[in-house]
Amino acid sequence: MAIGFMEVQLVKAKGLRDTDIFGKMDPYVLIQYKGQEKRSRVAHGQGKNPVWNEQFMFKVEYPGSKDQHKIIFKIMDKDLFKDDFVGEAIIHVGDLLAQGVENGGAKLQTLKYRVVRANKSYCGEIDVGVTFTPKVKDKFVEEQIGGWKESGNYLA
Repeated sequence: MAIGFMEVQLVKAKGLRDTDIFGKMDPYVLIQYKGQEKRSRVAHGQGKNPVWNEQFMFKVEYPGSKDQHKIIFKIMDKDLFKDDFVGEAIIHVGDLLAQGVENGGAKLQTLKYRVVRANKSYCGEIDVGVTFTPKVKDKFVEEQIGGWKESGNYLA
């Protein structure tokens, strides 16, 4: 099993469905990956076309559990009493993680992903990039253990 870190670059969204009747909405994004959740800053007054330019780190175990390797981006509108759900996008990253384990790292360049409402109708797009870097094992510890085993020095 490989352990590593996945960096998610949240850039911007475009053409989102406005949930506010008066004024512009204040969107933010909840980013979820296997029980971990991060939250972007609120893009105050940026309405349908917010810009975040933020990075988030997630711990990754691959292959890990049988749960699918996917990142969920839930776009919300910050309101005074109850935040409104705007839409969500899902990126499946299983192939990226497999490639990263094999090659020592992998990157998905910033791309546009469809944002959909609960009824799966299109309501805009979100620009996201993802990089996976496996954690390099501690060579010093391995060499010490390897040297000990190879030396034939065993306690009697």
